[in-house]
Amino acid sequence: MLKKEMIQQLNDQLNLEFYSANIYLQMSAWCGDKGFEGASAFLKTHSQEEMEHMQRLFNYLDDTGSMPILGAIAAPPVDFASLADVFEQTYEHEQLITRKINELAHAAVTQQDYSTFNFLQWYVAEQHEEEKLFKSILDKLALVNTAQGGLFFIDQDLKKMTSAPTQQ
Repeated sequence: MLKKEMIQQLNDQLNLEFYSANIYLQMSAWCGDKGFEGASAFLKTHSQEEMEHMQRLFNYLDDTGSMPILGAIAAPPVDFASLADVFEQTYEHEQLITRKINELAHAAVTQQDYSTFNFLQWYVAEQHEEEKLFKSILDKLALVNTAQGGLFFIDQDLKKMTSAPTQQ
């Protein structure tokens, strides 16, 4: 049986993953509206992955006899300055998620909840990959000349990344 504090922290993370899905889906809509079809597809797929992350937490809580609690989810931003702004925000958001996962893992060890600590190891590894992915996209955006159509090639690259198999 999980301690009350751990249940609350896991539910908070569950809801943060739900928000992640919403923000990426909203970003996908913005990209589609601006003609970035590849970025739109990439972020839509990423939104679905975040829902899977949420479902994994939901199932873990349920499997431990704890009540998963879906809270109110804040509305994500709807307007962005540029494609680079979208991916800067995704990178910052993933850094936030990493901090929260690390805090959860630390709390699990501190509470000697080794089962939860073991469960969270998948998230620790996943966050390493997420940050690496979004940092690589930012690096590519920094390299292109946006005045000469460079964003088209980035968008095409993102489209290819959508159809590539993901590690999970």
